[in-house]
Amino acid sequence: MSNSLMTASEAQSAAARVMARCDALAEISENEEGLTRVYLSPEQLRANARVAEWMQAAGMTTWQDAVGNICGRYESAEPGAKALLLGSHLDTVRNAGRYDGMLGVLSAIETVQWLHERQQRLPLAIEIVGFGDEEGTRFGITLLGSRGITGTWPESWLTHPDGSGTTVAEAMQDVGLDGAKIMQAARDVNDIAAYLELHIEQGPCLEQEDLALGVVTAINGARRLNCCFVGEAGHAGTVPMTHRQDALAAAAEWMVFVEQTTREQGPQLVATVGTLSCLPGAVNVIPGEVQLSLDVRGPQDEPLERLQSLLLNQAEAIARRRGLTFTSNEYYRIAATACDARLQQALSHAVETVQGRSLSLPSGAGHDAIAIAERWPVGMLFVRNHRGISHHPAESVQAADVAQGVQAYVQAVCDLARD
Repeated sequence: MSNSLMTASEAQSAAARVMARCDALAEISENEEGLTRVYLSPEQLRANARVAEWMQAAGMTTWQDAVGNICGRYESAEPGAKALLLGSHLDTVRNAGRYDGMLGVLSAIETVQWLHERQQRLPLAIEIVGFGDEEGTRFGITLLGSRGITGTWPESWLTHPDGSGTTVAEAMQDVGLDGAKIMQAARDVNDIAAYLELHIEQGPCLEQEDLALGVVTAINGARRLNCCFVGEAGHAGTVPMTHRQDALAAAAEWMVFVEQTTREQGPQLVATVGTLSCLPGAVNVIPGEVQLSLDVRGPQDEPLERLQSLLLNQAEAIARRRGLTFTSNEYYRIAATACDARLQQALSHAVETVQGRSLSLPSGAGHDAIAIAERWPVGMLFVRNHRGISHHPAESVQAADVAQGVQAYVQAVCDLARD
């Protein structure tokens, strides 16, 4: 075990490099006011080139694949072995923070750097991928980079336009890629043994527990619905309270039920009413119709399904009791993605070694691991992020936490590659 442990001093040096490189990548942006780097932009190619330089300095061979992911390989002791794939994304939302995605790619490079400096080769090769698009900022479709690796890129994506009308195929051509060759990015299922992703926690759980690191159990599934209560509009001054069919009052009652009931289901399920529109929307008219959204998420599909049914059944009951109608339309659904038990165990052991105890928690946000899990086992390591703020310039991680993250990453990678 001792030969898979990075010292505290080595970890501090690695973390300092990671933090400096996060700063360097943050300078590669389409505007100076904030960090914005989108898929198939000149900024993406510049970021890819810089990351490739760092991969090469760590002893890796590098290439940019057919969908624009930047990839590197550190060969195994016996060349041609399967690879343990490490990675995250290099694209951002608009006006982003500098750690979401980038921290995972750069920490992965440090694990290889550590092996390279010690002239160590493992039974498995180590590959790193910086995915070109996870966020979906430019084209409104997500996981383009990771779905390229898995070979699950829908052909219809090529004709999808961005805000200025440029299609994915045209944007690929602009940066020297060929939409007809996308499937060349797909990896054979036998080439890769498993996938690990280090990522900032986009929530406050680690900070509340005063821990630097946590191990992800699953990436939450999600359902999104458009809902509507329809009653009857009426004069606010002349319709008695006992005769009203107030759609807004019904919606308000249901919203309180959504909050209270979801809390009672346990801490891992969440439900949100994020939008509400009241018609006709006049101060002196009883609301006749209310349109509102419902977003429910959780790390396991069955409890999530039960919660959704419970909430919708109650909405219908409220509507019946009040003489209204309730309708809902689910327009988005993604299944929960479970992290592999063996990978969780390896990460938990590494985290316990580094910080004394390990915390297991679900991810409420989506990640490239969602797509990768359709082909290979996935595991995720979270690093504390101040107040859980993400998709915002205020994203903040501490170098000491990053040092522990790299230490745990190195140990888990070495243990898994030798297992």
